[in-house]
Amino acid sequence: MAGLRLGPLLRYADGSSATVWIEAGRPCAAEVRCADGSGGTTRTFQVAGHHYALIPVTGLTPGTATPYEVFLDGTRAWPPDDSPFPPSAIRTPAGDDDVRVAFGSCRWAAPPAGEHDPVGPDALDSLAARIAADPDGERPDVLLLLGDQVYADETSDATRRRIAGRRDLTEPPGSEVADYEEYTWLYDESWRDPEVRWLLSTVPSCMIFDDHDVIDDWNTSASWVADMRATDWWRERVLSGLMSYWVYQHLGNLSPAALAADPLYAAVRDTPDGTDLVRDFACRADTEPVGVRWSYRRDFGRVRLLMVDTRAARVLAEDSRAMLDAGQARWLREQALDTPGSYDHLLVGTSLPWLLPHLVHDAEGWNAALCRGERGARWARFGEKVRRAADLEHWAAFPDSFAALTRLLAEVGTGPQAPASVLVLSGDVHHAYVAEPRWPGDVPDARVLQLTCSPVHNSIPLSIRAGFRFGWSALARALGRGFRRHGRSPRPPVGWRKTGGPWFGNQLMTLTLRGRSAWLRLHQARADGALVLVEESELTSG
Repeated sequence: MAGLRLGPLLRYADGSSATVWIEAGRPCAAEVRCADGSGGTTRTFQVAGHHYALIPVTGLTPGTATPYEVFLDGTRAWPPDDSPFPPSAIRTPAGDDDVRVAFGSCRWAAPPAGEHDPVGPDALDSLAARIAADPDGERPDVLLLLGDQVYADETSDATRRRIAGRRDLTEPPGSEVADYEEYTWLYDESWRDPEVRWLLSTVPSCMIFDDHDVIDDWNTSASWVADMRATDWWRERVLSGLMSYWVYQHLGNLSPAALAADPLYAAVRDTPDGTDLVRDFACRADTEPVGVRWSYRRDFGRVRLLMVDTRAARVLAEDSRAMLDAGQARWLREQALDTPGSYDHLLVGTSLPWLLPHLVHDAEGWNAALCRGERGARWARFGEKVRRAADLEHWAAFPDSFAALTRLLAEVGTGPQAPASVLVLSGDVHHAYVAEPRWPGDVPDARVLQLTCSPVHNSIPLSIRAGFRFGWSALARALGRGFRRHGRSPRPPVGWRKTGGPWFGNQLMTLTLRGRSAWLRLHQARADGALVLVEESELTSG
């Protein structure tokens, strides 16, 4: 009998359809049956000895909450008979509903129940507990996970023991994951957590990777890539990371129409074993990234979400560094400017913040100038060492891309058909804050903001707390100007100020979007399992 190894994850949901992702123990027919008679079925596909399905659900009624069950070969596999949680349900939006978007990044898997958690309570666990306690109450319409869903380079004690049972930890990559099978352990550990498993079964999710999904500082620079490719373990690691991301995260980001038009997905489903097909695709994504797009668009009524890949789409040559290659940058521009006046809020999901504390921004711009040779070869070598040691690789480290994104956001937000808000949603930096740009000259009509929230569940060392508090200070800004002068770097094309934070803790931000109004709330997880409101503000008054 087929068993449910992982999932279900409710990924896509609109007014009448949804997709549900599962991993089964063997090949089978996977089916979703909804309480109102709607549902869908599909056969599993195979990658690297594992069996998956993305089940299309059709016939849903807008504005309803429909409980569902998962059947494998006709036998119910979800929910478990002893589940302590309410039924998993698919909620379909009505056209005039509020849109609630919760987001965050950087989540280590929580340890098993009863074990000590060295980094404190998991914000996703706390969100699950809150929703389970009041199933008909307020909940997110979508959960945006903005990178570092798994940590391939920082494994748990349990995973290290599993790795030690199959290979020598004294040989690279040591206790980090090495191949696809070990990646499956990370997802199993992260998504099998009972509270998180139930949460992801009943709240739709959108995901994008960041560096730790593959390795810390992934694609930092051309010389970094060359050094990694010179090792005898990196190729298997990066291909396995991209393969597993495609299976576990990327497919569920796509709408049913996009899935139907995806030739790789069709080919994998039509073959008994899709391993070689997915591996070939991962190889192209690593060595020829201009031909692969991980970024995607989702529309929630009059809210447009653009999730942007800021890792695999980079151009790394020092004389032409770019966060996004030309094709990706063109896609972002086209999607942001498509059908002006058709949306009230633009959300740009990028794992790496656009606006950083001023000292960090200026240090990254200075470092980019050194590395491209502004102060000579010796300074360039020094700059590369600093870049890797200090993780100087955000938008500010790609000055032309920073300027291009700044221009695009201003363009989108200006004019009679401008949305009410243009909000850049980010994570990565292990604290939360709100920053507002100040353009010289004409000011955009829309409210433009950087909203940053992390971690969901991770460590927050004292050095991070002290460093980021200092980074916003007047003294830090003066120090940053010194960096700019030494690097012969121009002033940024936009100024900005911190209007909220910094906040430190395991946390989630939630946007509530109603018409042309927007509200922001920040909740932090507490030791008693509660999700406590620590900030609430109105972003636009409509």
